[in-house]
Amino acid sequence: MQLDLLIDGIDFGEGPRWHDGRLWYSDFFQHAVYAVTPAGARERIVEVPQQPSGLGWLPDGRLLVVSMLDRRLLRLEEGGHLVEHADLSPIATGPCNDMVVSPTGHAYIGNFGAPTAGGPPEAALAHVTPDGRVAEAARGLRFPNGSVITPDGRTLIVAETAGAALTAFDIHDDGGLANPRTWAALDAHPDGIALDAAGAIWLADPGGRRVVRVLEGGEVTHALDTEDGAYACALGGPDRRTLYILTARGFTAEDCAGKHAGRILHTRVDIPGAGLP
Repeated sequence: MQLDLLIDGIDFGEGPRWHDGRLWYSDFFQHAVYAVTPAGARERIVEVPQQPSGLGWLPDGRLLVVSMLDRRLLRLEEGGHLVEHADLSPIATGPCNDMVVSPTGHAYIGNFGAPTAGGPPEAALAHVTPDGRVAEAARGLRFPNGSVITPDGRTLIVAETAGAALTAFDIHDDGGLANPRTWAALDAHPDGIALDAAGAIWLADPGGRRVVRVLEGGEVTHALDTEDGAYACALGGPDRRTLYILTARGFTAEDCAGKHAGRILHTRVDIPGAGLP
């Protein structure tokens, strides 16, 4: 499978989402959300001064964007101004990060977490209802990062970056989570993830400079090497058979800010995307 360049000039890209005919993504250090067409035409959508990350949409079409450093979930209103949708600081013990939003507008948001004695950082996963109420959905996760929701809306799968695992939860009718279980233990530290119609997950493995496709239980079916670290991926395009991969040469401001060395790569896959995002 050949990887082709869609665009370059990114500082650090995160949260890619296929929406309304374009690939949307956040750039941490350019402090903005962008959308890009399949032909590579890029539009700056909105500035987020405290670093944007996860993206999603409410049922009425309004954009939700995670504001990392002030630990807020913002909502883009008609006219282009951002307002606070939810304050995540009671739940988040570190900068907030990736997010998935259900078809009914329930948002699930991870964060970097706090150090633990002799172990990896642990964090709670925040659940924000469509009207902006915040609750703890799960605790003790080892850096909850990229997430997906299955097509039936009944299962959430979260990448635990520091835990080298994908963890699944049942989703209740009220948006609450239950029955945590290991979906796959990995030889990788997963960042962004994408679900396909066969029930497999593509995951970005920044340390391995690759993306891999894994089945429930952990079997790897495909692996694609990337020149730089792969931090996020999405299945998009009109038929959801284009795999988009966001790469960077590091993840800190020192590594990336103002360097414009990040890229979005793409390739065609046989099995289309499914569920959300």
